[in-house]
Amino acid sequence: MLPAPHRLTSAQDFSAVMGRRLRAGSATVVVNVRLVSHSTGPRWRCGFIVSKAVGNAVVRHRTTRRLRHIVADLMRSRAVELPEGFAADMVIRALPQAPAADHTVLYADVESSLRRALAKAVRP
Repeated sequence: MLPAPHRLTSAQDFSAVMGRRLRAGSATVVVNVRLVSHSTGPRWRCGFIVSKAVGNAVVRHRTTRRLRHIVADLMRSRAVELPEGFAADMVIRALPQAPAADHTVLYADVESSLRRALAKAVRP
């Protein structure tokens, strides 16, 4: 589980991230990103969208747990660098192919989509 400061929980936060349209996708996930100036608080926050198209409740929760673990690992290892002076809010939407994907494939898809979405957010 992600620590509470790193979770997006309110509908307003999800809407703010999804409304920016700074996204990148792959076969298993779509990552939306919003950069905010970083003064205090967490350097990143993340939320997940896993719809019924992904599967039943058991499959959806398993997929969310897998994605949560991947994001926590990416941020802990600093494999994805955030721009200096900014914090990132991200929403990761699982696609129907996500539950069947191997861990290495899902990890690579999340990492590459997150990198591409951050690159779009940094562009002027």
